[in-house]
Amino acid sequence: MAKIITFGEIMLRLSPEGQDRFLQTDHFRIIPGGGEANVAVSCANYGHEVHFVTKLPGHEIGQIAVNALRRYGVQTDFIARGGNRIGLYYCESGASVRPSKVIYDRAHSAIAEAEPADFDFDRIMQGADWFHWSGITPAISDQAAELVLRACQAAKRHGLTVSVDLNFRKKLWTSQKAISVMRPLMQYVDVCIGNEEDAELCLGFKPQADVANGQTDAEGYKNIFLQMAREFNFRYVATTLRESFSASCNGWKAMIYNGHDFYESKRYELSPITDRVGGGDAFSAGLIHGLLTYPEDQAAALDFAVAASALKHTINGDFNLVSEDEVRSLAAGNTNGRVQR
Repeated sequence: MAKIITFGEIMLRLSPEGQDRFLQTDHFRIIPGGGEANVAVSCANYGHEVHFVTKLPGHEIGQIAVNALRRYGVQTDFIARGGNRIGLYYCESGASVRPSKVIYDRAHSAIAEAEPADFDFDRIMQGADWFHWSGITPAISDQAAELVLRACQAAKRHGLTVSVDLNFRKKLWTSQKAISVMRPLMQYVDVCIGNEEDAELCLGFKPQADVANGQTDAEGYKNIFLQMAREFNFRYVATTLRESFSASCNGWKAMIYNGHDFYESKRYELSPITDRVGGGDAFSAGLIHGLLTYPEDQAAALDFAVAASALKHTINGDFNLVSEDEVRSLAAGNTNGRVQR
């Protein structure tokens, strides 16, 4: 199996029980999670040696996040300790026609104020095979953006494959700022993951698909994939294709381009959705594992990734707590949901 490095912020998610609203709850569940941490947990579940890199306060609240990663087999030896706080976000789960809602409280978190001296990226990348980050991390702060750059440069010096999930977050930065930061970072990327909104708001590519209104015809993505691959020399470009009929019912499939051919996955109907937070991260992790496992078969890699992310929608919390065998079973067509005895 591979040695995989992910770098970013792990936060504590505070959520009401079930579909309760913020205004009616009197207690919150504490759920650790965050883009690259979610990817790390999935990849560890598939048997890889995974190291998650971040900075967390040395107090007990920071330790909650460290313990959550260790529980699922993620290595935490490169986590720097210090700073005053861990980022928080509040998540209210939607239902039917009411969408989910997220409120961030992550300013001045330990990783947002981390310094280059906190991480020896050459030591971190040594002997590793893959490095993954997301567009959320450089959006946290200018310091975090500089750390992403240093991590990417070290990854390339050590010959790692680098993947990014563009993951534009309008509550963290503007499209203008995102483009100015993200485009220069693309020179280090081999595998680019992102939907039509990400491609436009992070990289400046105008989409031809209206996904917000349920249009997920893969033809609308082909031109934008071609442009992205041509400009940045990506080895692969991939996207999920979500049909959002309601908060409880989505259509789900994906597409990948390898520089020559396009592959479109099978489609899943996800209903009722238990928790869609982390669905994109589950796809990223599934694609990393798929490309490592089926290096000559991008269609098989994509089918694994979309099955993994479909399963995530059935699991509470940010982490996708499924095994490789469970994903393979779904990808092979076992969708009957019969009790496993």
